[in-house]
Amino acid sequence: MSTPSSPAALLLSRSVDEGTIPGGVIALGHDPEPIAAGRMSVGGPPMPADAIFRIQSMTKLVTTVAALRLVEQRVLALDAPVADWLPELAAPEVLTRPDAELTDTEPLRTPLTLRHLLTNTSGYGMILQDCPLARAMTATGTEAGPLPPTLGADDWIAALTSLPLVGQPGTVWRYHHSFGLLGILLSRISGTSTGAYLEQTLLGPLGMRDTGYFVPHEKLDRLPAAYAEEGTGLVEIEPAGGGFHAGPPPYDMSHSELLSTAGDYLRLLRALRDGELLSDEHLGMLRSDQVPQEAKTPESFFPGFWERTSWGFGLAVVTDGPHRGRCSWSGGAGTDYFLDPDGTLGLLLTQVPMGDRLAPLLEAYGELAPPPGADPAS
Repeated sequence: MSTPSSPAALLLSRSVDEGTIPGGVIALGHDPEPIAAGRMSVGGPPMPADAIFRIQSMTKLVTTVAALRLVEQRVLALDAPVADWLPELAAPEVLTRPDAELTDTEPLRTPLTLRHLLTNTSGYGMILQDCPLARAMTATGTEAGPLPPTLGADDWIAALTSLPLVGQPGTVWRYHHSFGLLGILLSRISGTSTGAYLEQTLLGPLGMRDTGYFVPHEKLDRLPAAYAEEGTGLVEIEPAGGGFHAGPPPYDMSHSELLSTAGDYLRLLRALRDGELLSDEHLGMLRSDQVPQEAKTPESFFPGFWERTSWGFGLAVVTDGPHRGRCSWSGGAGTDYFLDPDGTLGLLLTQVPMGDRLAPLLEAYGELAPPPGADPAS
């Protein structure tokens, strides 16, 4: 269990003292307790251990678990078309090459499936190079970014599917948008919003009472400020207790991302690790490389990603090096988790976005857990 004088706690306190982050929460160990340091905002009140953070892409693990549970209930199948619930995905056009003009397309060869969504190989996703498709995503409001979506779920999927796929499903890897589609799939299957469905079937039963798509008014005192990097400093983009996620959203957020606490997310990680949520078969698939080799191209993601890393279902998997077998992923607003083969859990929640400023803290936190087989006392 982490203690106020543990290496994890000292690392977090040092990062606050050095001005890397205004505040944060950290946890490390087999059954760790969250420890907070710093403040909710620059010059603001102290950061509580139960602060509610914008976890952004850490949402992918939550919706992945929910979808795989539907597979185990025989509601979904990994390789069955999802167009029964998402008719917008029945017959999209496909670019002949990623940088082609939007009219240079061919028919869909393979139906889009749940497996494609879980592995980011649907053909929808972030385009990191300038090209007609990237510019069209910007124009339609479907590009990925640090801010909440400006479109509700139905309008978002309509705008996204008005554009061609970057490649045939299963042959290309592009990050992020598959999981917006997964959220809408959960909503369509359940006949309610994804937030309501997750609350009924996963969040509520696990006791994740502070996890959702917005922060209720009575809990806003636990919502930290959010920051962006500006030069060598930070600029506040959402105040503590305010911003888009303060109170119910103006439209359906089934395609969007959650807020959560360290305690809540650790409950999810423990239950997943301990086999309480998924069968051994699906847990093994979630935690192992599921991406075809042909899809691991340099332009598909950030430089070097595929050298020691791949993608399972809803998370990254370390495939080489001292932490081989580690499963992890980050949220763009400055959050990260990992689950090691020996059962060690790591969790770091901050208000500072992923980037050069946060990178040294993330690296140091990731190295606090000894590699598999190492002597923890060494």
